[in-house]
Amino acid sequence: MKLFLIGLLLLAATGTALAVYRSQSITYSGGGAGAVVFSGEHHSQPCSNCHNPEVFPQMQQGATPITMKAIGDGKLCGSCHNGSQAFTSQGNCQRCHDQP
Repeated sequence: MKLFLIGLLLLAATGTALAVYRSQSITYSGGGAGAVVFSGEHHSQPCSNCHNPEVFPQMQQGATPITMKAIGDGKLCGSCHNGSQAFTSQGNCQRCHDQP
């Protein structure tokens, strides 16, 4: 029982450490198109939209390569940025990428 509680606390601490809160942002390199700033202000609710294995198989920064092909195929960011849930990624480069 003690081992179970320790495991549960570690799991909760890991989830908290990886979370992006409303006031935070994470910058991804974005390849040749310029950096992408993931804003917690615009992506804060509900957390389960992204924090589930169907959208992001690994919820550790840098663990899942984010590509425009995957997004265009409706995976990763493209599971919401498809034109019906959120603006489409197609043709809206500057809404995500900081142009050099």
